[in-house]
Amino acid sequence: MAVLPDDLSAALDDELAKHHLHRLTQAFDRLSARYRQGDAATSPILASEVDVAAYAGYRMPATYAAVHAVLAEAASRAPGFEPRTQVDVGGGTGAAVWAAAEVWPSLEKCAVVEQVAGAIGLGKRLAAGARKPAVRGAEWRRGLVDPAAPAPEADLVTLSYVLGELPEADREDVVRWLAAKAGAVAVVEPGTPAGYERIRAARAQLIGLGLQVVAPCPHDGECPITPGKDWCHFAARLPRSNLHRRMKTATLGFEDEKFAYVVAGRFTPSRPDARIIRHPKKHKGWVALDLCTAGDGLESGVAVSKKQGPRYRAARDVEWGDGWSTT
Repeated sequence: MAVLPDDLSAALDDELAKHHLHRLTQAFDRLSARYRQGDAATSPILASEVDVAAYAGYRMPATYAAVHAVLAEAASRAPGFEPRTQVDVGGGTGAAVWAAAEVWPSLEKCAVVEQVAGAIGLGKRLAAGARKPAVRGAEWRRGLVDPAAPAPEADLVTLSYVLGELPEADREDVVRWLAAKAGAVAVVEPGTPAGYERIRAARAQLIGLGLQVVAPCPHDGECPITPGKDWCHFAARLPRSNLHRRMKTATLGFEDEKFAYVVAGRFTPSRPDARIIRHPKKHKGWVALDLCTAGDGLESGVAVSKKQGPRYRAARDVEWGDGWSTT
């Protein structure tokens, strides 16, 4: 479970409690419908404070869960990378800043670039009581995702759930702009075929710009997945608070956020031999793994039997998205 930090969870609940549940639910329904249209290809209309609050309640926990999973994986593959600065572009209410600060205690200075004034206001209020100094002291800038502006300059530049909101013709310029002065770039998109295609293109471009893939891929070669036949994505499970369940009229106490991503940096990461790209199929006495490998590309249904002892026990414990040794 990807649990929000206690200080963020309490602050978010306090903000949601300022609004009548019925109005939050109405705003949530409108924003949810907009988010689903065209794979989040249009920005939600945040016309009022209740819209901003509903959007934060709807998307902030899921965005935090996805970005935290992405950055935690990157940190595990680059133990020498200890960013001190972060710029989160199109950062909304700041979920990626909270996630980065949890993953890297080294963070000292964060900035959030966001175009919606109401989202900036809510993000500042949420961050005001944060325990992490990098979050509490974050700089909030009102601005667009604009390749004509000075490039974001930081050890870590993040862009989550934004690329799909941009015109297709602008995305290549945006990725180049993000990477121009960044030590590492993390791009996260919805875990849909369209989201994966955007990540695939961004990954190829970042490699072409001289960066190395930190995660999730175990190599810098061409993605071995055939476009249109499959897609690479992962998932993070997060709990729902009572208020979130009521606002979403949901019955389950959790939800699964599916996402596609790439992290690339100007350093050499420590990558696994392979990445598990589907839920392992665990049978009595054996486990089947679907892998993306550094050497052979895609390998489906790789069997690990009980006779293999420690290797089998390791296979019983792995999850979708984990690294795997092929030797």
